[in-house]
Amino acid sequence: MSQSSKHATRTDSLETHLKRENPLLLEPLAEFRRLDRIAHRMGLLASNESFTRRVPWWPVVSLLGTFSAGKSSFINSYLGTTLQRTGNQAVDDRFSVICYSEDAEPRTLPGSALDADLRFPFYRISGDIEDVAAGEGRRINNYLQLKTCNSEQIRGKILLDSPGFDADSQRSATLQITDRIIDLSDLVLVFFDARHPEPGAMRDTLQHLVTSTINRDDASKFLFILNQIDTTAGEDNPEDVVAAWQRALASAGLTAGRFLRIYDENAAETIADESLAARFKAKKDEDIAEIHRRMKGVEVDRAYRVVELMTGAADTLAGDAGVGRLKSYLRKWRQRTLIYDALMLLPIVLACGAAFIWAHGVAMGVVNRVFGNTVSGWVIVAVAVVVLGALHYTSRSLAANQIARRIEPASQQAFSLDLRRAFRRNTRWWRGLFSLQPKGWHILARRRVAKIRDKQETMVRRLNDRFTQPSG
Repeated sequence: MSQSSKHATRTDSLETHLKRENPLLLEPLAEFRRLDRIAHRMGLLASNESFTRRVPWWPVVSLLGTFSAGKSSFINSYLGTTLQRTGNQAVDDRFSVICYSEDAEPRTLPGSALDADLRFPFYRISGDIEDVAAGEGRRINNYLQLKTCNSEQIRGKILLDSPGFDADSQRSATLQITDRIIDLSDLVLVFFDARHPEPGAMRDTLQHLVTSTINRDDASKFLFILNQIDTTAGEDNPEDVVAAWQRALASAGLTAGRFLRIYDENAAETIADESLAARFKAKKDEDIAEIHRRMKGVEVDRAYRVVELMTGAADTLAGDAGVGRLKSYLRKWRQRTLIYDALMLLPIVLACGAAFIWAHGVAMGVVNRVFGNTVSGWVIVAVAVVVLGALHYTSRSLAANQIARRIEPASQQAFSLDLRRAFRRNTRWWRGLFSLQPKGWHILARRRVAKIRDKQETMVRRLNDRFTQPSG
């Protein structure tokens, strides 16, 4: 099966999934596929690449934090079943991707099930792991696992449970996956353990999960959760524990420093003071309700986000990062080719002109005596033209190779385009040196992309009609 056929099969599978799970996203999917066709013709995407693989189509809620912070217990309580192992020590050293299944029996599948499926947010993550830890990409099953669960709470979304930050030795690859999770997630729940009120010992975790995220455009998707807060009930002043963590967050740059405070009632310590117990429970119920509300809202958030990503992909393709940059590389190529032509060809042109004039004089007689009367001045000109043409294409090739080496290869980041591939396609020997537009960027393609960009408002209005009633 060809690469393009495999790509079509994957996007067809995605379309089938969306028809069942979220029909609202079928229209953006169709526009992404149109962008794919344009980018393929231009060489900005390989035939087996797609904008669709860089969009997480399922809403994603990730849980990050230190080991024993209660992430697994929270997941089990949320799902209403014991799916994740729990314990005071690091009990799982892999990222768990949890999704809905109609089968009553839960299943655990290897990481390769995620790496090869376009619908999941870890499609081709093995390549990212390989980039930061050579040789680790083929050990994808050591980093990821897929778990299925027959819980209505998980229908239509994905939960990502991370291993504790200080629980594994394969740190570079783990942080790479964590960064990928943060980028793809609609909601990030960052758990800390109230039983360990020494936040200074977790400076590395605070650095990666707080300092590195507070200046993000999507910083509002982070919720900081202080778990097992019931263990502080025996303190003279339980609020001191919360204050210590607030100071830790402030030192990491998060000046607001507000925690949601929760605990698992089934595993909670008994609080002898009934009024204190009631106060702890009321606060816990309030904060868990807030977490559940945010988790439920990701399904709506995802639909709007995909529409924004669609527009972002079109902007990237048509803007300075795509066509604009490709044009600048082509302009540099033309300028450099003309400079090389001048340096190499001008002396030869002058010499050929002199030879042509000379060839009609004394020299022609000598040539005719040697070769007979079969050689004329036009033959010499023809030979000169061939030589000049060869030298010109040498100039083109030399200039193209020099510029192509300086173009950064495509990355795995969202909507990263393969400008090197597209540049090579536009500098092949049969392409004109003064073509006004890159290959594939014709008037129909430009109109198609402009139409996709203009569709954002229409799609957002349709989503608003589904979820709101602005007219009352």
